[in-house]
Amino acid sequence: MGWFNRRPRTAEGSPTRLDREATREDLAALEAFVTSRHGVEFYLEPETTATDTTVVAIAHDGEWIRRRTGTPRTAAKLAHRHAVPLYEAARTGYPERMRAWNRAHPERRMR
Repeated sequence: MGWFNRRPRTAEGSPTRLDREATREDLAALEAFVTSRHGVEFYLEPETTATDTTVVAIAHDGEWIRRRTGTPRTAAKLAHRHAVPLYEAARTGYPERMRAWNRAHPERRMR
């Protein structure tokens, strides 16, 4: 691994895989959420050392899901395909309706 590489390289020279990479099921779950609810907005979360880029999809009533998308470009394509606004969570934060929904549904936090 070089001094400034973000991901260590394997013996074959390719980057190591993250512990949690995006799957087709992740993208399908986001699409199902968007098509079954109205007023959905996407909030993009950056890649971390343990998890790929993720999107939090938040419906009009504050119900939400978080799924991996792999790259910001994939998230943008999904948002464009479904005409859903895409925000950077680090810049905008999350809407109050999400926090209100979390307070009303404490069982979701106990997972």
